Amino acid sequence: MVKITIINGPNLNLLGKREPEIYGHTTFESYFERLKNDFPTVRLDYFQSNHEGSLIDKIQEIGFEHDGILLNAGGYTHTSIALGDCIKAVQTPVIEVHISDPAQREAFRHISYIAQACKATVAGFGLESYRKGLQALLEMIEKKTS
Repeated sequence: MVKITIINGPNLNLLGKREPEIYGHTTFESYFERLKNDFPTVRLDYFQSNHEGSLIDKIQEIGFEHDGILLNAGGYTHTSIALGDCIKAVQTPVIEVHISDPAQREAFRHISYIAQACKATVAGFGLESYRKGLQALLEMIEKKTS
C-alpha cells in the first residue's frame, strides 16, 4: 500500500475558523476524512504543527520510508531555509501545497524557500489543492514503479 503523509504547518489547525473568506469553512480534519474515503488504496497519514522544528523532525522521520509527502508549510514557506534544506536531505518526494495562491496575495508571500526542494507546487484550488497534489504524487509513484 502506498504511504503518503500530509503535513500542515502553523495556523492550519484553525481551518474552518481562520479567515474563511480565504481558507473556507471546512476543517482540515473533515476534509482529510473525505480524502481517505476517496483514496482507499492509499495509506494517508496527517500531521500538523505550529512549530518549525516539529515539521522538520516529522519530515526526517518519514522521509526515507514513505512514498510521498504533501507539505503545506503555511507561513514557514516564506521564511524557512531550514525546511527547504530538510526536504533536500530526504529521499521521499515532497509536493508543496497551498490553499490560496501566494502569488495573488501580499508581496512577502511570493517567495517560497521550499519550492526549489519540492517536486511540484499546487496552489490556489482551496482544499482541493491537496487532492490535486495527491493525484500528482500518485502519478509520480506510478511512473517510478512502472
